Amino acid sequence: MFSNFYFKVSMDTGVVSMINTIAIANYRSLLRLVIPLGRLNVIRGANASGKSNLYKSLRLLAETAQGGVVNALAKEGGLDTTFWAGPEQISRGMKAGDIPVQGGPRQQSARLRLGFAGNDFAYAISLGLPIPSESAFSLDPEIKRETIWAGNTYRPASTLVDRDGAVIKMRSGRSWEILSQHANNYESLFNQIADPVRTPEVVSLRDDIRNWRFYDHFRTDAEAPARQPQLGTRTPVLHHDGRDLAAALQTISEVGDPEALQEAISDAFPGSELRVSINDSGRFSIKFSQYGLLRPLSGFELSDGTLRYLLWVAALLTPRPPPLMVLNEPETSLHPDLLPALARLIVKASESTQVWVVSHSSRLIAALEAAEECNSIALEKELGQTLVVDQGMLDEPSWLWPDGGR
Repeated sequence: MFSNFYFKVSMDTGVVSMINTIAIANYRSLLRLVIPLGRLNVIRGANASGKSNLYKSLRLLAETAQGGVVNALAKEGGLDTTFWAGPEQISRGMKAGDIPVQGGPRQQSARLRLGFAGNDFAYAISLGLPIPSESAFSLDPEIKRETIWAGNTYRPASTLVDRDGAVIKMRSGRSWEILSQHANNYESLFNQIADPVRTPEVVSLRDDIRNWRFYDHFRTDAEAPARQPQLGTRTPVLHHDGRDLAAALQTISEVGDPEALQEAISDAFPGSELRVSINDSGRFSIKFSQYGLLRPLSGFELSDGTLRYLLWVAALLTPRPPPLMVLNEPETSLHPDLLPALARLIVKASESTQVWVVSHSSRLIAALEAAEECNSIALEKELGQTLVVDQGMLDEPSWLWPDGGR
C-alpha cells in the first residue's frame, strides 16, 4: 500500500520529499513550460511575463482533485479561450525574425495539459474539446487522458493508473485491470475510482492535492470580517479570505508555536504585543498593543498593512502545514519596511511546507533570494510565449507527456 508522498519526512534519514517539477502546455501564454521546484520557490518577472498564468494553471491543477476543473475553465471563458493563441510551433526563423509569425493547419489535436512530479509519483491530465454534437453542453471541456505513474519521468512501464477517454485502468502485476469503461468525461479519476483498498495511490494523491493551500485575496477593507469580533472555534487553517483571523491566532497560541507568533510580531513591530480577547458570548477579537499607546487597538483601528501582516502571520504559522502553500503577491498593501520580516516568516514556513511565492516586489524577492534554500525562477515573454530566463535544454527538468487521449 502506498502512503502520502509529496511532503513527508523520513524518520530515519530526515529527507523531505516534495513536488519537484511542474509542467504546463498550451495554456494561455504557457505553450510549453517545465520548471523545477524546491522547498521555497519565488516566481518573478516583468508585468505580463506570465506569472499570473502560471499561478492560474496551478489553481487548475488543484481543481482536478476537487472535482471542479471543468467549472473552473468555464469561469475563464471556456477551454477554447484558454488555449495558446499563437502558432502550434514557433520556428527558429520566427524567433530570429527571418520569417513572419504565422500559423498553419494543426498537426495535433488541441490539448491543455497540466502535470507535476514528485520524488515518488507523478500526475498529468489532458483536456480537449468534445466531438461536435447537438448537446447543449457541446462546448464543455472533456478529460481526454489522465495518468499517474511512479518516478519523475513518464514511461508506459511505470504507469500505475491510466485513463484514456472513458476507460480507466490500473496496473495489476504485469497486466491491467479495467476499473471503469464509462467514466464521466467531465470528472477526474480522483472523483470516480478513489478507493483506499484498491487504489490507495489515487486516494493519497487526491488528498494531498486537496490540501494544497492558496492565499491571494485577504480582505482588509473597512467591512472585512477579520476586523470584527467573530464567534471562534479552533482554527488550525486560516480561511482564504482571513475571516477567522482571531481564532486562528488563538489556535497558534494554544496548539501551535506561540514563541514564533510573538517573534513574528516583534520582528515587524518592535515593542508591540498581540493578544486575542474573548467576550462572554464566545466572540474573538484582536487587541494589538503598540509602544507609546495607552490602550490596545482593535481590529477596526488597524491599518490595512498591519492587518494584512497579521493575516500572513496566521497563515504561515499554521499548526497544520499543507503539502504546498501558494502565496500570490503577498506584498500587497504592506509597507516596504515590513517586507524583510514577511520574508523571514515565509522562510520559516518553508521548513515545514513547500512554499510557492509569486511577487512583483524587488525588496521581498531579494530578501527571499538571500535564503540558501530559495529557488528563484524568472519569467519572460518571447513572441507571446512565457519562458524561464536562461533555461536551456539541459537546465529543464526531464518531462514527457502521455499522449493526448481519445
